[in-house]
Amino acid sequence: MGVLESIKGPLAEVVAQRGLGLVVGAFVVAFVALSVVLNVLNQVLFKPPNEPPMVFHWLPIIGSTITYGIDPYKFFFECRAKYGDIFTFVLLGKKTTVYLGRQGNEFILNGKLRDVNAEEIYTVLTTPVFGKDVVYDCPNSKLMEQKKFMKIGLSTEAFRSYVPIIQDEVETYIKRSAAFKGQKGTVNIPAIMAEITIYTASHSLQGKEIRDRFDSSLASLYHDLDMGFSSINFALHWAPLPHNRARDYAQRTVAKTYMEIIRDRRNRKDEAKLDIMWQLMSATYKDGTPVPDQEIAHMMIALLMAGQHSSSSSISWIMLRLASRPDILEELYQEQLDVLGADLPPLQYEDLSKLTLHQNVLKEVLRLHTPIHSILRKVTSPMPVTGTKYVIPASRVLLSSPGCSSRDADYFPNPQLWDPHRWDAGSGRVIGTDVVEEKEDYGYGLISKGASSPYLPFGAGRHRCIGEQFANVQLVTIMATMVRTFKWRNPNGSKEVIGTDYASLFTRPLAPAMIEWEWREKA
Repeated sequence: MGVLESIKGPLAEVVAQRGLGLVVGAFVVAFVALSVVLNVLNQVLFKPPNEPPMVFHWLPIIGSTITYGIDPYKFFFECRAKYGDIFTFVLLGKKTTVYLGRQGNEFILNGKLRDVNAEEIYTVLTTPVFGKDVVYDCPNSKLMEQKKFMKIGLSTEAFRSYVPIIQDEVETYIKRSAAFKGQKGTVNIPAIMAEITIYTASHSLQGKEIRDRFDSSLASLYHDLDMGFSSINFALHWAPLPHNRARDYAQRTVAKTYMEIIRDRRNRKDEAKLDIMWQLMSATYKDGTPVPDQEIAHMMIALLMAGQHSSSSSISWIMLRLASRPDILEELYQEQLDVLGADLPPLQYEDLSKLTLHQNVLKEVLRLHTPIHSILRKVTSPMPVTGTKYVIPASRVLLSSPGCSSRDADYFPNPQLWDPHRWDAGSGRVIGTDVVEEKEDYGYGLISKGASSPYLPFGAGRHRCIGEQFANVQLVTIMATMVRTFKWRNPNGSKEVIGTDYASLFTRPLAPAMIEWEWREKA
């Protein structure tokens, strides 16, 4: 009698199950090994002569996703050193062609509508967050009309009214916040700035009526919306993951809040005010169709996300960079005393351009912490690359990274050094950013078309961020208010700067990011 025959009952079942498990395990290992071998052979033996080189990878589907996701800029520069400015890598199973440098930015960001498409790429992220029929959930022509509607809130007249609103919101938050009780303390600055930016953006862009609806709970809902931009949602936007369930609840709740405000305004028949919601409530598309209330609500979500998300990250980086350089912080304070007067009167719109070091701090933060590290487009028809043998095939994803250009030593000597004074006139430490850009009207007013500058924190072409000027007003006003109120530094006086979280499309600081603050005597 064999050994297996002598084993009976439950023990026999266990042995049989283990045997089956070993067979299944061996099959899986063999399948993975075969997949790896075939993937490697495919890269070595089959190289399309008219396509950019492929970044070598062991695993199909996964490709270079992990390496890219950990640190996109490190990945880009290492690949550039090996393959040149143009190369292809596998990202979540999709072949993605990267074209770096000024020519790459021009090629991708100013691609013709017949050749490249942004909607197909981004709608899986933006539609669940913003809602239907706005931004990338509608034809490009309709998006251009929506941008034009928004521009009433982005005029010089509007900016003049925003500065005192923003300053007052910051000062009020500081007075009421438990985080700033006492003479000094320690705070997680990204969390503080997330609230401040949403209050300043909602009050200035959308009016006091909407701002009054916002408290920490509604700010938390916007945080949940923000998490919908996680990179994993390019593939799993539909999955019932915790952050997606929170995103969907937040979208429904915030949209309902805006719909209630719209309904109340219509019922009261108030006189229209200089805010974007009023503009949309009376706006009509070119075909004569009034903008539906639901679209207005969804555009309000998109507007506030645009005015809050990247600004929240950027002002957090400003605070953290200044915490590592208290000497620059004191220079900023002295600049306000010199330019505005020893009594430090309330800020006005015209003051912002006079605070040149404040402006340079913002420029340098946007250079090293460009809000979006990767800008994507879907290729819809084959695109020859001028000066090369390459033709980018249809269905390929194109990736531009203006942040790489702004970290290029050819344009910014010693590029990893955070140095606001590199932007001082005559410093010689900024090269090639003073190009004269061609302008074009894509349907919502003249904007810079070209991408020939190595410094493009707000993108270029038809999808260039229309909130560039508002971002300057919001960020410089918040910075100036914080500078005249506090001194701050890293814990224990460290000169280190916290790392970057690349889990989202946006380059935000790893959390928590703590700073030590202390009231200025005058404040």
